[in-house]
Amino acid sequence: MAIRVLAVSPRFAPTNGADTHRLRLLLEHAEAAGWSVEVLAVDAADVVGPVDPWLSARVPASVLVHRVRAWRRRGWGLNGLAQRSAVALYRKGCELLASGRFDLVFFSTTEFPLHALGPLWRRKFGVPFCMDFQDPWVNDYYRLHPHIVPPGGRLKYAIADRMHRLMEGAVVRRCSGFLSVSNAYLDDLATRHGAAIRDKPWLVRPFPAEPDELQALATDDDGCDVSANSGVWRYIGRGGGDMAKAARAFFSAWTHALESGAMQAGDARFEAIGTSYAGGGRGQPSFAPLVDGTPLATRVTENTERLGYADMLRTLMRSDALIVFGSDDPAYTASKIYPYLLAGKPLLAIFHRRSSVVSLIQEVGGGVCVCFDETTTQEVLAEDIANTWFRSRAWTKPVPLDRERFEPYTARAQTRDLHEWFGEVLACAAKQQRHS
Repeated sequence: MAIRVLAVSPRFAPTNGADTHRLRLLLEHAEAAGWSVEVLAVDAADVVGPVDPWLSARVPASVLVHRVRAWRRRGWGLNGLAQRSAVALYRKGCELLASGRFDLVFFSTTEFPLHALGPLWRRKFGVPFCMDFQDPWVNDYYRLHPHIVPPGGRLKYAIADRMHRLMEGAVVRRCSGFLSVSNAYLDDLATRHGAAIRDKPWLVRPFPAEPDELQALATDDDGCDVSANSGVWRYIGRGGGDMAKAARAFFSAWTHALESGAMQAGDARFEAIGTSYAGGGRGQPSFAPLVDGTPLATRVTENTERLGYADMLRTLMRSDALIVFGSDDPAYTASKIYPYLLAGKPLLAIFHRRSSVVSLIQEVGGGVCVCFDETTTQEVLAEDIANTWFRSRAWTKPVPLDRERFEPYTARAQTRDLHEWFGEVLACAAKQQRHS
């Protein structure tokens, strides 16, 4: 019998939110893997962020998507999606769970305050819930890096951090299972909450890959004003101060390559795209300022506005080479790494050596990787990049992707993994119920 899942994903397609893609990619394979799913989401008209109709077209017609309207944005502070949609999602969730047709609630969203609906629904309907940690709910990064100003400023961050710590403890103790993109996120949870985490089913899986999406777009020229074969290297994804170390070293290595003659000025230019979540021209550039006043100033451009998902995939495929900057946070896992690998272009990844991206590329190929850690100086990292990418001319030749080794990272394989994990979550919930 199929496991019947109610998946809570407020930014579900057609909204192009990063936290919607795991669920979206799994839906096509869910039925074959042994679980049926209905989605509870917020109407795209009430979600701040780009909309991409192509995403909705990829959702199987058999999947029911229930949408609610969120409160309108006001000027008095509670403008977050979680605050505006919590009441409507709770009411609709009650209506759906009262039907008795669900075995499990699956929260797959970085709007963590909404995970607090899980204990409420469990108390009312007896349906257990599990959580997907695509990011950490509580993050010590800015405490450990006080020189970096957190988004929204230090005061806002301090207040939010205190609230998140209180809410996290109350929710995870009542949760029956934890999925995460990073083992470090779950280790941190276990450190904070002990047996409430350790005694429940864990599953660590990064975002899944879907090769069929790139294949479907390979001959599709609609809707993307980006030319191919134009000598452009690209990075598409968020920026931020935590990526400055990788980016500075890359630009330093490029400058040295020009000065030494390893590259010519006309060989390449670099574009960073979609580097800020702030839309409407309000985004602050992260990468272009790093080359101000240098020979690269005319070779590097940055557009902070985010692309639609389909346009992002097309743009990757129309690039001559791809650069992926990693965070100086070792727990960071780049959800975008799979489309980069599948694009089949020369690829340079610059990541903390403890990031899962490093072991992934070492296993499946698809690109070259340069690693760093807290002890790596800017000069040493730049020299490693110069040797690996510029002097070897790795930017001219793609590294083959081992498709057989890559298979466990696909959406099809991950959907089977989640079915098994859902079974463990339900068994854990039944055990909790017997001992309560």
